[in-house]
Parts: sequence; C-alpha cells; structure tokens
Amino acid sequence: MSDEHVSATRVVPATAGAVFALLTDPRRHAGVDGTGWVGAAVDPAPLTRVGQVFRMRMVHADHPDGEYETANEVLVLEPDRAVAWRTGYHDPEVGGLVFGGWWWRYDLVPEGADGTRVTLTYDWSAVGPGPREYLDFPMFPTGHLEASLRHVAAMLEPHPR
Repeated sequence: MSDEHVSATRVVPATAGAVFALLTDPRRHAGVDGTGWVGAAVDPAPLTRVGQVFRMRMVHADHPDGEYETANEVLVLEPDRAVAWRTGYHDPEVGGLVFGGWWWRYDLVPEGADGTRVTLTYDWSAVGPGPREYLDFPMFPTGHLEASLRHVAAMLEPHPR
C-alpha cells in the first residue's frame, strides 16, 4: 500500500470479456461492491464511453444523509482490458458535478484459457486538503477491495446445470 492508493488482485474463473461486461453494467455494481455501501443503479445503461456519467444509490451510516447518490464519471474504458471511474456528486450550489478526488480502476489480464487476473485499485491522490480534514483515507479497510474481487469471482463462476 502506498500513501495514496491501495490495490488487490485475484484471478477469476471467467474471460476478460465476461469480467468487462460485468464491471460495465451498473445494475450489477451492488453485487460487486465489497463495502456494502452501493445500492441500485440510478442510471442502469451499460458503460460505453469515456466521459459518461452514471449515478448510483448509496447508503452509509457515517454519511450525514445516510442514503445518498453518487455521480461517477468514466475515465478509462478499454474493452476487455480496463475500466475506471471517479466518484462525485451533484452540488446544487455549483450547479453541476463535483468530484472528490478519488477513483476506482479495474485492470484485466487474461490468465489461461478461461481466467482473468483482475486488479482493483482505489486511488485518492487527487483529494484536496479540505476533504482530508474530515475524511480518513482510505475510507474503508483494504479488505473491502479483496471482498469486491471475491464477489466478482462468485458472480462469474460457472454453475453446473
């Protein structure tokens, strides 16, 4: 772990295409989440382009509102190789989206015939001094990244008929 990001890696029993399809489907993000904070997709359309914004319902006991909504902007979208987004929210005072300075990235590398090495990185290096006064980073134990990758693997494991 560096001072500004954490990562976890796991080989999942699926092709890079299957992993990419899962990760670019916001309707499935609650199942992938390792923190238990992600709820339903507000914008359920698949991720198809850099710059696309998708919103998610969230719940967190320490958030002032308890339940809230994030706006996530796609930063990287390389089919079967990588997907990343930064998280923010709509700020009525600004009249638009504001991003906190943290982002999520999944890197996919084929491993054998039907496996993919997935690396999940959470980075907060662009967080400014203001949020660092009231937020601790990382905002969760690093085991949540490993949990997320376990969920990806479980969601993609072949099931006998």
